[in-house]
Amino acid sequence: MPTVNDVCQHVRSKNAGPFWVTFDLFFDGDENFKKYATSPSLGPDLFNRLFGADTSTVKAFPVPSLNMVKISYGRSSPQGGEVERDMHCGQQFVRLLDVELDAVS
Repeated sequence: MPTVNDVCQHVRSKNAGPFWVTFDLFFDGDENFKKYATSPSLGPDLFNRLFGADTSTVKAFPVPSLNMVKISYGRSSPQGGEVERDMHCGQQFVRLLDVELDAVS
């Protein structure tokens, strides 16, 4: 099964304000975007398992014109709070790179 790293030319994570984290997955072409952008493998359960995200806050926004999907979730504590370990969330994407993807039928 292909991984995120296999089908994306660029993956990044960043803060999206003090209460949200967002990930941008730029697929390496239209074909892989259509096959994997809405894959169940990238669903709320993954973000709960990897980041402790509340599944009800996980939102995905496919952007076909850019062959990318933006996936965001609500932070469990505000940016810059007492338990903050990565204030800008710039390193969070690394956990996604080896996630295996199921193709959308």
